[in-house]
Amino acid sequence: MLGKPWKSMEKLPCPETSRLCHQVASETVHGANLALRQVKCDVCIEENEVCKCGRGGIEDKDVDQRAGANSSFLHAVLNMSGMLIGLGQLSTPYALESGGWASVFLLVGLGVICSYTCHILGKCLERNPKCQSYADIGENAFGRKGRVLTATFIYLEIFMALVSYTISLHDNLITVLSGTQLKLPGAKLSTSQLITVIAVLIALPSLWLRDLSSISFLSSGGILLSIIIFTSVVCTAIFGGVKANHTIPVLHMQKIPAISGLYIFSYAGHIVFPNLYRAMKDPSKFTKVSIVSFASVTALYTALAFLGAKLFGPQVNAQITLSLPQHHFITKIALWATVLTPMTKYALEFAPFAIQLEHNLPESLSSRMKLIIRGCVGSILLLSILALALSVPFFEHVLSLTGSLVSVCICMILPSAFYIKLSWPHIPRRLRILNLSVVAFGLLLGVLGTISSAKLLIKRVLKAHSA
Repeated sequence: MLGKPWKSMEKLPCPETSRLCHQVASETVHGANLALRQVKCDVCIEENEVCKCGRGGIEDKDVDQRAGANSSFLHAVLNMSGMLIGLGQLSTPYALESGGWASVFLLVGLGVICSYTCHILGKCLERNPKCQSYADIGENAFGRKGRVLTATFIYLEIFMALVSYTISLHDNLITVLSGTQLKLPGAKLSTSQLITVIAVLIALPSLWLRDLSSISFLSSGGILLSIIIFTSVVCTAIFGGVKANHTIPVLHMQKIPAISGLYIFSYAGHIVFPNLYRAMKDPSKFTKVSIVSFASVTALYTALAFLGAKLFGPQVNAQITLSLPQHHFITKIALWATVLTPMTKYALEFAPFAIQLEHNLPESLSSRMKLIIRGCVGSILLLSILALALSVPFFEHVLSLTGSLVSVCICMILPSAFYIKLSWPHIPRRLRILNLSVVAFGLLLGVLGTISSAKLLIKRVLKAHSA
């Protein structure tokens, strides 16, 4: 029963398909180009033909990719930084307050480790010019099973990230529309749930779009959202009448496993980095790009974490936007930006699955029928995500579980495992030990974090149902 879907994940029909697979919970100013290129492959799929967009043959991948590589150092830094900044930034003040100020060493340390694993992904690509994507590296290292495993983690992160986005939509929307009362006869839904359902239904038609170029500009919203949120927090500290005089505890060791998932999720973006590498004019600067990008993002996270924790102390919300003074104009902008971001993500995040689904449908079906099937499946998935988000509306625990269960594998364990497998005979002993240590540390954080966040999530769910 599972044979067919798993088989379909082993080989993506066209290399360009994988580009959109990698827009997971992350935003990029390069999104327009990616989506425009994807449209070409969609045409090939729609016509039931082999991809003819110049990148279909694996033998010519490296030649075509180098011909289209025009990303400068600065462009690559902006892209990578934009990919890294996402939902994770909302929770860094809460994570620091929960874990204590000493947990900032974990935040910075994970930034260093993830920067290193980004670097070794570049080394894996350097060894095999035919590899174009994260899934290609997985297949190159461990064969078809490696691709299946990698694709499974990619799709799992997409699903869990969209659940987190929907919870964030719910939490911020009811704050923006506080005081609103809605009732639907016969429906046992609260006002907040009903508002969220309406918002998701408004976004639902976007899943039926084939031409993603019409919405691809939305993928650059992450950097803008980050600027708005950071500016809101700074303005609150300067003009908001809120004094940054709370004392942050030194360390809460028992909370470290759970918050480690929040920190790791903040650096989730590795599945897009191979595409950035191939898009660079000079891939030899990829390591410098990763260092500058991770250093910048880590500095932003650290500053935001300390500022938010000092401003609001133990009362800081898991989403910093919900702690800001609601009467301020800039807070309203931040809240609306946080509301609109999830609504723009559904179509972009669903795209890789939808394209793969269309490719696996019988060739005898018309393009219109394929579109109907694609739209119906997407609608069912989105409504399932909505139902799950409303059933477990606990942002910090779902985000922590996503980080510990999925992101730690994508950001730490798998890159080092790929590198070890591909380069074992060619690397010195110290690098073998280093990468084995990264895998071991990732497994430790993943296991402890998953257990801790799952326990907390179950506890909150049971408490909510009993109440």
